[in-house]
Amino acid sequence: MTKTGVNFGIEEEFFVADKTTYSTPRGSLKQFHNAARLAFPKDVQREMLQSQLEIATPPLTDPEEARRLLGDLRRGLSNVASEHHLALFASGTHPTAHWARERATPAARYDKLMRDLRMLGERNLVCGMHVHVDVEDPTDRVDLMNRVLPFLPLLLALSTSSPFWQGRWTGLLGYRLAAYRELPRTGMPDVFDDAVDYENYLRAMTAAGAIPDASFVWWAVRPSLKNPTLELRIADSCTHVDDAVAIATLYRCLVRMLDRRRDINAPVSGAMRAIAAENIWRAQRYGAHGSFVDLKRGSAVTAAEWLGDTLDLVAEDADALGCSSEFDHVRAIFTRGTSADRQLAVFNEARGRGLPVHEALREVVAWLARATAGEATAWGPIEVEPILRNRAA
Repeated sequence: MTKTGVNFGIEEEFFVADKTTYSTPRGSLKQFHNAARLAFPKDVQREMLQSQLEIATPPLTDPEEARRLLGDLRRGLSNVASEHHLALFASGTHPTAHWARERATPAARYDKLMRDLRMLGERNLVCGMHVHVDVEDPTDRVDLMNRVLPFLPLLLALSTSSPFWQGRWTGLLGYRLAAYRELPRTGMPDVFDDAVDYENYLRAMTAAGAIPDASFVWWAVRPSLKNPTLELRIADSCTHVDDAVAIATLYRCLVRMLDRRRDINAPVSGAMRAIAAENIWRAQRYGAHGSFVDLKRGSAVTAAEWLGDTLDLVAEDADALGCSSEFDHVRAIFTRGTSADRQLAVFNEARGRGLPVHEALREVVAWLARATAGEATAWGPIEVEPILRNRAA
């Protein structure tokens, strides 16, 4: 019996905004960050920009425990933020902030990154969710990384929460990945022959001084340097905690299934990777509302059909891990829409009341803050067509 997927962990990145303007705070955030670390010393970390922070769970086996831990952290940090006249929210991009007004976090690692990345580092105003899944044998991690690539667009589509950038609607539901791809060593990894091939790549990169270590490889999925895991990095930061846990659970089951079924997505091919890349674009553009290219069928498939096929494929793994009930939360994303859908619905409603764009976007960020803290957890189905046609932003 495979031990892959027995443990998993979730890391979430958040934005910090001024509670009045809902844009980047003007003053120093040092007191807030100190208070956040004092309240949650084991769970909170700084990010590259001062207006961001990250939380992380320990290794877990139970999705309900992940939901409880993340919910407690979100509520607790939201309360700390409120005490400093700030708002905390989970979203792939900040709807109103402008990168030129951001300040880097003073720390040795980030100082070095900023010197290396220059403007690209300053523009890295994005937040994602990372999911770690145990893969006991290190030689298996590269094979699983190769074969999980076709599923990445589905996970991105389910997590889309970044329709706005620099105060404008982008026309995409998942813009974050486009902004993040400005950085080197991001996007989808290349296909490696095996673990030795991957180690040769890392050895050459570090020996040449291109990177200090493997943690500076920021692909959409990668073998973790610090943990015996395969780390998912493609997902937007999920506004709703149920979405975060459901997507993490689906990824966990996919990794276990691929370890159990070595025939799935094997052999790896250039066509497979190229179609995965095309589907990532389609997930960015349309979220869960578009169609995707199916290599085996040689035709298009809707996101709902793809999800149904995928849930059938991993049903045995969900049963083995005791997390089948999480698939109801995955299906619910299609019923009520992703965070990106809701952000656009809030924006459209505010614009319909006659609010100018900048005030409508403030209402979007206010909703994001409430939903992140668990104060706006329920919303009904959304009319998709008006959202996809919207050009007012």
